[in-house]
Amino acid sequence: MTGFLILAFLILVAMVVSVPLATRFGLGSVLGYLLAGMAIAPLLAALTVDVVALQVFAEFGVVMMLFIIGLEMEPRRLWDMRGKLLGLGGGQVVLTTAVITGIALLDARPWQTAVAIGMILALSSTAIIVQSLTEKKLMRTEGGEASFSVLLVQDVAVIPILALLPLLAMPDLYASSGGPVGAGAHHGIDLTASMPMWLAAIARIGAVAAVVVIGIYAIRPLFRFIAAARLRELFTGAALLVVIGIALLMSLVGLSPALGAFVAGVVLATSEYRHELESDIDPIKGLLLGLFFITVGAGIDFDLAAQIWQEVVFWAAVVIAAKFIVLAAVGWFYGLRKQALWLFCLSLPQAGEFAFVLIAFALANFVIDSALADLMLLVVALTMLVTPLLFILYDKVIAHSYCKGMEREPDAIDEENEIIIAGRGRVGGIVDRMLQTAGYTATVVDYDSSHLEILQKFGVRTYYGDATRPDLLHAAGIARAKLLVVALDEREQIDKLVKYAVQTFPELHVIARAKDRNHVYELWAYGCRDVIRETYDASIRIGRSAYEALGVDRQNAIAMAGAFEEMDRSSMLEIAEVYDMDIPPMENEALVAKIRELRARWDPVLREQMDEIVKRGQ
Repeated sequence: MTGFLILAFLILVAMVVSVPLATRFGLGSVLGYLLAGMAIAPLLAALTVDVVALQVFAEFGVVMMLFIIGLEMEPRRLWDMRGKLLGLGGGQVVLTTAVITGIALLDARPWQTAVAIGMILALSSTAIIVQSLTEKKLMRTEGGEASFSVLLVQDVAVIPILALLPLLAMPDLYASSGGPVGAGAHHGIDLTASMPMWLAAIARIGAVAAVVVIGIYAIRPLFRFIAAARLRELFTGAALLVVIGIALLMSLVGLSPALGAFVAGVVLATSEYRHELESDIDPIKGLLLGLFFITVGAGIDFDLAAQIWQEVVFWAAVVIAAKFIVLAAVGWFYGLRKQALWLFCLSLPQAGEFAFVLIAFALANFVIDSALADLMLLVVALTMLVTPLLFILYDKVIAHSYCKGMEREPDAIDEENEIIIAGRGRVGGIVDRMLQTAGYTATVVDYDSSHLEILQKFGVRTYYGDATRPDLLHAAGIARAKLLVVALDEREQIDKLVKYAVQTFPELHVIARAKDRNHVYELWAYGCRDVIRETYDASIRIGRSAYEALGVDRQNAIAMAGAFEEMDRSSMLEIAEVYDMDIPPMENEALVAKIRELRARWDPVLREQMDEIVKRGQ
């Protein structure tokens, strides 16, 4: 028990220290986990931890991840992706296998070994790619969907690869080992292993069909039964039961558990329990995925890597370059261009987590020798370690350059009004319409060109440009304007514009949109005295509706909401005087003391006001 607690404590410390640091420096969570694993590798070795066994357990996080992705993808959308699945995915696997096999043959490897190397390294890392695409909100982009299509096909391709590897066994390796083919290959129970190929195929198709039938007819009644108990932990347990059961079924027939979980997720994508399933499984999935990445980092044999580092780096570069070229060719052929093609090519050139299993399987079936297996393990780990850096390259260079290239020149502003509205989205659009209906004309500036094209079709006049640029503001007539409404979406842009306007034009009335309560204090500190929280009025209205739903009549509910709003606004003015932007709110002792003082002072008064309003209405 003590050993387990030490191991759990060590891994969790590595997680909570490395991942926030990596995220803060823009490296992404995946690279943070990998670096954490590398950092604690010596300690795991000292504790004689079986990293491989830990990795097998952690791979269940990949299964959960595919289940959640399936929940977000309806069958119709999957059908719409069939061209990408067959063309992009199939083309990538076949061509990459052929290219890497050819490179291995040039390195004087036996053809059996060369084919095995090609098949193993053709696969990419589902865990790293999907995690990175989701984290960066790129999964629904054209390049993200293309990458995911390839990953799905690769998961299916594991099945024929496992079937083909034993057929590539070499007599020389068999004779030198002195053991039967397959000795030492531990892949759990496979009920189809001893079946004829046609019967095994029928069993696997039947297993997939069973997953679909269970998802449609059995899982919904199960969750309705569980929901009746009104115990959240039972629902979480039922969700895990479904995922583990499906993974077990897939494993028993020699299929990928991740693929089975994905199919089950797609079947349940239209279920009323979809969001509940996702929220229950997601935290467990995140922890297991983090553990998996840590085991990848910890599994690197640094002693061996130090001895053959040149060979490892060379082959890692060859694998990444070869896969990049194939991905570029396949992606271009299937219509990917520019930013989407770059994302596709930079996402998939690494080897994947299935390579660890396939390398052990190939070694046990006398297709590769132990020295080559050790080299391949290091190459796989290095390519996975490089992948987060490729995503950083995409973010900082590729995406930035394309966004910069797509920028258009600001519109020439040919009118001068007393009102300027910066941003015509959800907030600025309503403000503009309210002013127009009252007979006022505003100069509206927005930076979303696609949004402006839609507005133009409806006859709405809006100028394209960056409202934080002083030259554009002067062109809009800010020097003679009476009112500036800052309705931008980005917090940094709001701050930049408010500071410039307040400092440069002290007579100008500035109304600023604030993202939250702390943002109100910051804008107040900049000198803006008319700050509106974007969710405040909606929250007040919801609270008023709650009063009415609890039996308070409408007039009294309005009066009670007004009393709360008056107290809240008064207290915010006092808090703003002690707010310091250079000190985190929780560390600002004066701020904390003021909030406690105001609550002690205002809460009893407000309660008396509420009671008085209710008594008057009775």
